[in-house]
Amino acid sequence: MKQTDPRRLAYDVLCRVEEGGYADLALDGALNAAALADPRDRGLATELVYGVLRRQGRLDFALAHFSRQPLAKLESRVLWLLRLGAHQLLHLERVPARAAVHTTVELARALGLERATGFINGLLRSLERGRNVIPWPDAEFDPRGHLVHALSLPPWLAGRWLNEFAVDEALALATAMQEGAPFTLRANTLRCTREELLEALNSAGHSAAATTYAPEGITVLHRGNAPLPGSNEGWFQVQDEASMLIPHLLGAQTGELIYDGCAAPGGKTTQIAALTGNGARIIASDLHPKRLQLVRQGAARLGCTAIECRPFDLFRIPDFLDDGACDRILLDAPCTGLGVLRRNPESRWRRSEADILELARIQRQLLANVAPKVRPGGILLYSVCTITPEETDHVIDNFLADHPDFRRDDPHPDLPAAWAELFDSAGALRTFPHRHGGMDAFYAVRLRRQG
Repeated sequence: MKQTDPRRLAYDVLCRVEEGGYADLALDGALNAAALADPRDRGLATELVYGVLRRQGRLDFALAHFSRQPLAKLESRVLWLLRLGAHQLLHLERVPARAAVHTTVELARALGLERATGFINGLLRSLERGRNVIPWPDAEFDPRGHLVHALSLPPWLAGRWLNEFAVDEALALATAMQEGAPFTLRANTLRCTREELLEALNSAGHSAAATTYAPEGITVLHRGNAPLPGSNEGWFQVQDEASMLIPHLLGAQTGELIYDGCAAPGGKTTQIAALTGNGARIIASDLHPKRLQLVRQGAARLGCTAIECRPFDLFRIPDFLDDGACDRILLDAPCTGLGVLRRNPESRWRRSEADILELARIQRQLLANVAPKVRPGGILLYSVCTITPEETDHVIDNFLADHPDFRRDDPHPDLPAAWAELFDSAGALRTFPHRHGGMDAFYAVRLRRQG
């Protein structure tokens, strides 16, 4: 039977995430299989999944304050139900408190947890009555506690951000990472202009506006009931504004050979094709053939005819490319993803300090493997959606020390003057959601091989 209850759907997705699934894939699969005809139900299910995962630490702190039992001793299914109820009580003003408690108790019954209904009912009612006296750690006197318990960062990450940023900056970044990410589209300039897509969106009852930096970007501020116009015609790609900046920084030109070494799912790859009017030869590879199929599908939908897909493990040197053959290489490397915690909220509870060092090692290896394929005078662009020093500056410093034939390349002459605020003094792109209009946190450096 198809699922018709958005809260049950959200609960099922959260359980799959706990078992190792990815929130975005599990939610998409559940929504596609469900019978939620009302867009509001689909929206509620989405908000419950992402909201609970983003604020899990905050919800647990609030629940623990009123629980007679340590949360660690609760059955996992009961704890997820409590988090669902608590998120509605604390963060969803449009859901009446009575409804939040009642629906959670009824869901427990439907799941065969009758024995826990009294406990769930009592704890959520206590939370509702005492929500205004929860002893959140003070941001001024206990910033680490505030980051962990009020802003839902794992303790190791809270400590890191306090070491890497000023207190106010760490708090602002954590606050931004707790909120929903903007819904942004890249107008596919092979099929339409940004202005044409904006007009179509607003005429269809949606509210949309141009992004600040990316010249083809659109933020959908509010979605109406109608489908997004141009979806079947390939007018747009869902893509964050920070991601849209990377192909511009690469600067590909018609007639060039471009290699995209970690291409899936293909947003940047197809944007490179659009920026060159299908006039550059683009070779896209990825370790996983199934993920590379996403690039093929996206290219076909968007009308990108110059992309060649090739499964390849970049732990090996790409011997299908001659040394010095590529005009430009994009290495959008695997990383901890700490800059996109809003979009992949389960990562904040899965990542650890050890992951940072391991991924930095991988990033250094991948850069070393693609570097010989850049022609003298050509460009190697390194990008990641994270902000750790080990995966950003340290990787680049290490690479340059080992490869004296590469230098940092000043991107400013090729980019709009308004982009200057997105770059640091060394010429690296650094975007942050709390500084730059809500876009994801990305890092990128353009390197040029000396002739």
